[in-house]
Amino acid sequence: MVVAGGGTAGHIEPALALADAVMRLRPDARVVALGTERGLENKIVPARGYQLELIPPVPMPRKPTLDLLKLPLNVRSAVKQTREVLERVGAQVVVGFGGYVALPAYLAARGRLPIVVHEANAKAGLANKVGAKFAEYVAAAVPDSGLADADVIGIPLRQSITSLDRAALRAEARRFFGLDPDAPVLLVFGGSQGARSINNAVSGAAAAFASAGIGVLHAHGPKNTLAVQSVPGAPAYVPVPYLERMDLAYAAADAVLCRSGAMTVAEVSAVGLPAVFVPLPHGNGEQALNAGPVVAAGGGVLVPDEELTPARVAELVVPLVADRARLAHMTEATLGTGRREADEVLARRVLEVIKK
Repeated sequence: MVVAGGGTAGHIEPALALADAVMRLRPDARVVALGTERGLENKIVPARGYQLELIPPVPMPRKPTLDLLKLPLNVRSAVKQTREVLERVGAQVVVGFGGYVALPAYLAARGRLPIVVHEANAKAGLANKVGAKFAEYVAAAVPDSGLADADVIGIPLRQSITSLDRAALRAEARRFFGLDPDAPVLLVFGGSQGARSINNAVSGAAAAFASAGIGVLHAHGPKNTLAVQSVPGAPAYVPVPYLERMDLAYAAADAVLCRSGAMTVAEVSAVGLPAVFVPLPHGNGEQALNAGPVVAAGGGVLVPDEELTPARVAELVVPLVADRARLAHMTEATLGTGRREADEVLARRVLEVIKK
């Protein structure tokens, strides 16, 4: 099986969750991941024990630019190299998750190998729209993604997330990060690279969190820095560049403030964390759509990026995290929107496609 989901964690993690599920069902299987030299997959894929093959990226310009004129040539070169990889590794199926590597993977496999497409976002991207036209099987995380006849299964998630018992891990997780064992804790992150607007707004409200007796675990991104003055006697505000152990981060937290990428929304829903979603202000608006079902169910609150200020955090987020009764209600609502079995559902479908 060749999985094509490079570029961002939102594309890579579902691909690797599927890979793990396939290996559990068929230990004799071989999984190869496609990626580019500049994507996060160069760090994540080998660390998870899978073979990584690099191909040229094919970014899809959103506006008419010089890059759009170069697109046919870029696609032709990437397809040729991808086809060479598929032949060399003996691929029997290509499973794409969108992103820079998905389009050349679909075009290289077309007419030669069966294709499976999974769309994680509430609004399908161009690569998956193309791939779905000649795929054997199409899956989506949510209804109305823009892919006709897609089977709605949720997003494949790591077993460390789907099997997470937050209550059982809480004490260990708090010790791991140096957090107060009993105080309410807000988890903050803005994607794998961090988000400056989130960093500034939440750190700017540090005094309000300290005054309310709330601890904060804040992943600010490896390229950013965050200096927060500690308040004697108050729960710790812990800044970290990156969260290697997301399972422990989720277990340590009572609520989360984060972006609303499809993967983030799926994980937060699966573990039952009340959320304050701050959609990325760029793109085609899919992040706000991703958060919609959780917000509608009562498990989350949506705050536009331009409205996120230290004052807004102090006014909205601090009282929310301090309200245990409201958090319990939101947890129940959030869990009602989560799906934990998508990895195995998709794995079985892929194996059926190969058998067919």
